[in-house]
Amino acid sequence: MNTHSAPFQPVSAQNLAWLGTDPIPAKPYYDPAYFELERQAIFMRTWLNVGHVCEIPESGSFIRREIEFANASILIVRGKDDGIRAFHNVCTHRGTQLVQAEAGRQSTFSCPYHMWTFSTDGALLSAPDFDQFHVGKKECALPRIAVDVCAGMIFISFAEAPEPLRDWLGDLADRLEALPVARATTFHEYVYEIDANWKLTYDNFQENYHLRFIHPRSAGAGTGAENPFGYPVRYGFHGQHRTQTIWTNRNAPQPAAPAMIAYGKAAEAAAANGVLVSQDAKDYFALFPNFFLLGSPLQHFSHVVMPISATRSRGVIRLYWIGEDQSASERFAREYLMATARDIHAEDRGVIEAGQKGLNSGALTHIHFQTQEALCRHLFLSVDATVEAYKAGTALGAEVAA
Repeated sequence: MNTHSAPFQPVSAQNLAWLGTDPIPAKPYYDPAYFELERQAIFMRTWLNVGHVCEIPESGSFIRREIEFANASILIVRGKDDGIRAFHNVCTHRGTQLVQAEAGRQSTFSCPYHMWTFSTDGALLSAPDFDQFHVGKKECALPRIAVDVCAGMIFISFAEAPEPLRDWLGDLADRLEALPVARATTFHEYVYEIDANWKLTYDNFQENYHLRFIHPRSAGAGTGAENPFGYPVRYGFHGQHRTQTIWTNRNAPQPAAPAMIAYGKAAEAAAANGVLVSQDAKDYFALFPNFFLLGSPLQHFSHVVMPISATRSRGVIRLYWIGEDQSASERFAREYLMATARDIHAEDRGVIEAGQKGLNSGALTHIHFQTQEALCRHLFLSVDATVEAYKAGTALGAEVAA
């Protein structure tokens, strides 16, 4: 019997009426000019998740991130004081990239071209024959990028003075800190590139309308006679961010034996590491513009969709864990759960790219969101409002300059 006290009812259109019902313009999902506005108004100004503190556990630990939309290579480093800093991966002599490795541990960073050497806090330590230069070492420190951490997750911003991260997260900050990701020590990762706009790609993962059609085998627990489309129990809107609570079919057929074993072992490992099922276990946290995280303690799943161009994106899917594998069966459980996530994603990819091909044709002037695609509509409205505010600001700036 379903554990809900009353039969499932989808969130009513009346409760979501404030989002509107008009068709959404199609052009922002393929137009290079609109993508350029998004790049400047949103991605060059907001906080973006690029990793987790478990990747840089010790002094000198670093990770490198290539951010195509910013034409930037970024170093995130843990310093001797345990502080986390982010720098452009560029020697201040003549621009040569300092690091080619994706991750590692170093006490200093030396340019391979002329051996200018920098500390983990970005200061220039030494440079051959520096007396011949007409500048001081302080002026040659590595260019910094804003960086902050919440719930163990590392965020960067290209803005000169971004809003404090916790202020930007608002009431979601404390909820995120209570999730297992805040204590994670390791993760499995799956990276993919897709010929699709970042919004079109992201939207696929914030609506359940497609579950019964694209995932008939894998969506058994997420759909059922009571809720044939697997619509969420509730939605939450937090400024530009949003949440939804996932519905579970308590009458779903029992999973196959390997899945039962995997979930059982994962549950044992979670309990052994003090991970409890929280009130947010069924919640999906979507942080503007391109990140979401599932609260589930067993498949603690995050997904970042990073824009590359108007019609191409890169996705990074992670399952976070607390503690290393303690047995072969625990290793199997974690690998199985990651493989399951990849299998489900493989079912999505083709239809996302097919949608992009259709939009690229210019045949549609508008697309349509139904009531339960509320998160998709909210994302577009948040993006478009930010773009319009940016356009108004730049136009005003031009008028003032004139």
